[in-house]
Amino acid sequence: MATQGTPSILFTNTQPQQGFRLLEIPPELEELFTSKDAPALELKSPSAALAHAVADASGQEYVNLCTPTQTYRIRQVMSSNSLHILRPSLGQISKADIKVVEDEAGETGTLNLPDEAVTAIAKCGSTLELHIPPGGFSAVPFLEKSLALYDRRVGDDDDGDVAMDESGEIGLVEIRNLRDQVCADIPVSAVQCETGWMEICAFVDERQKVCWRPSARMRVNVWKRMMEGALLQGIDLEKQFLVGDLWKSVLDDGDDSEPPFPRGLLEAVVRRLCVPDERPALADEIKWASFDKAEVTKWVGETYLAATAPTVSSAIGRSEFLRAWKDCLPESWRDEVALPKLPQGAYKSPDPTTVFYVEPSQRQQVSKASTASSATAAKAKTTRNWHELLKTQTRR
Repeated sequence: MATQGTPSILFTNTQPQQGFRLLEIPPELEELFTSKDAPALELKSPSAALAHAVADASGQEYVNLCTPTQTYRIRQVMSSNSLHILRPSLGQISKADIKVVEDEAGETGTLNLPDEAVTAIAKCGSTLELHIPPGGFSAVPFLEKSLALYDRRVGDDDDGDVAMDESGEIGLVEIRNLRDQVCADIPVSAVQCETGWMEICAFVDERQKVCWRPSARMRVNVWKRMMEGALLQGIDLEKQFLVGDLWKSVLDDGDDSEPPFPRGLLEAVVRRLCVPDERPALADEIKWASFDKAEVTKWVGETYLAATAPTVSSAIGRSEFLRAWKDCLPESWRDEVALPKLPQGAYKSPDPTTVFYVEPSQRQQVSKASTASSATAAKAKTTRNWHELLKTQTRR
C-alpha cells in the first residue's frame, strides 16, 4: 500500500498533441519484422478504375499491407478507452509544452522535473488492425478486369487491332516487367498475384508484347490441340515430357509455320496443369512438365462447362456434357469423369437433366450467405437475450 514517503511520478501533457496511429500486428508478422533478413513490405491499393470494376463488399476505399507471401486488410477500430503515448520527461520540459498548476518556471523558461516525470505526447482514440477475411485474398478478380480477353479461333490470322512489334520476341526479363506492371495495382502479395496469374492461364504474347487472359473456349481449344499433337507425335501426357516437343506437335508444318496461338498460351496451360510440387515459378522457364491426372480431369471438365454452358439459358444436358468431357481426356483417364469431381459449387441444375456453369464469384457469395445463415442460427440457439431470439424468429 502506498505511503506518504513513496515518491510520486509527475504526469504532464503536451499541447498540441502529436499525430500517432497505432497498428496492432499478429505474431507471425512480428516474427517477420524481427527476422534477420526482414523483407520489404508494401502498402497497396487498387486504382480508382480497378476498384470500381471489382466491386468490394464494403464499397469503400482501402489499403492492404502485403508481405511477399501474405496480404492483410488495414482497418480502423474505434475504442471507448483512449490510449496515451507517453514519453519520459528526463527532468527538462519547455514551458510552452506543459501547464503545471501552482508551479512557475524560472527565467530560463524550463521546469525542473524529477526523472520519474512522464509526458503524454499523443492521444489515440482508435487503432489500426490487420485483418484477413475467411476466404482470404485472391488476385483473380483484379486480373480478370485488368487483362484483355484472348478469344480468337485456333488458326485465325487476324490479330485484331493490336500492333505487332517488328523487333521480334522478347526475353524473360521483359516478360516479367510486363507482368509486374499489371500486378502493380493489384492489392495482394506477389505470391498471391502469381498464383492468380497461373490460375486463369494468363500469358504474355512475346510478339505483341501484350498481357492476355484466355477465354474458357480458348483454353479448351488449346487443350484439344495439345491432345491431338501429343497423339500424333507419340508424346505420353501421363508421363514427364518436354514442353518444347509438345509445342512442335501443335504446329501445322513444323517450326516455320504460323502458330495457331502464342507459345506463351500453351506454356500457361501446361503450367496450370502441372503437378503442384513440380510447377515452376513464373520467373523460370518451363522445360519439363508432368501433369496431375486429378487436376487435369477437374480443370478440363470445369473449363469445358464454362465454354459451352456459361449461363442458365445455355444449360447443357448432363449426359452430353459427361460424354464431351470424356472425349477431351486421354483414354485411360475417361473413367475419372463424374460430376462430383468438379469443384464445389461449379455447376447448377435448372432441372434434373441439364447443368450450367457457375462463376467462382457467385460460388463465394452463396458460400458466404450459407455461412452467415449458419452463424446466425447458432447464435440464436445459444443466446440468452430475448430480443436476439425475437429478431431471429421475425426473420423466419
